[in-house]
Amino acid sequence: MLEKEPIRLLIADDHPVTRAGIRAVLSAAPDIHVVGEAQNGQEVQALVSQLRPHILLLDLQMPNTHPSEIERWVRTHVPETITLVLTAHDRDAYLADMMAAGVAGFLAKSEPNEGLIAAIRRAAGGEILFDDAQRARVCHWRKEVDEKWGSLTERERQVLKLLAQGLSNKAIAEKLCVTSKTVAYHITNILSKLDVTSRQEVIAWAHTHLPADLEKIPE
Repeated sequence: MLEKEPIRLLIADDHPVTRAGIRAVLSAAPDIHVVGEAQNGQEVQALVSQLRPHILLLDLQMPNTHPSEIERWVRTHVPETITLVLTAHDRDAYLADMMAAGVAGFLAKSEPNEGLIAAIRRAAGGEILFDDAQRARVCHWRKEVDEKWGSLTERERQVLKLLAQGLSNKAIAEKLCVTSKTVAYHITNILSKLDVTSRQEVIAWAHTHLPADLEKIPE
């Protein structure tokens, strides 16, 4: 009887301590073989191309290349590699972005060791690991963003991005070369369109529904 081929896995995380911890966890699984580690997007692409792992275990905070761009590159160039996201940033915007890019699952770094190992085995076996709660979150996020973000004017979107970055009205006015009164006017409109009642709620909405890399949001 032929012995089953081990699951070859590439760890992609920019923190050496995290990579070492994942290696230690996976060492308990004799059928999972860590074939390499990458600490930025360029390394991920090079090592995936070279090693052709069964599983890419991808963190969301990768230097140089946005994780969704990495995943789209993998799907195009090495489609046999299956990507699982392992992250401490469990936000709806990230979940929706990576689901759309084509990953097979979105796991929290708080996942128990046994759960991570089981997820890797299931993904290697061809399963898609998104559960009903995650799919519902993405549906709600898309509806919320499509309707509310879509209702904002280009200038209101600019103001919202700057609000989310923590800028004051005066700082926003200086950055956009407008008056503070104009900024206040735009914020009033944003409050109405997002159906919130305070600046803090606007910022909370942005942090919940928009990617952390605000520069990548289209105007």
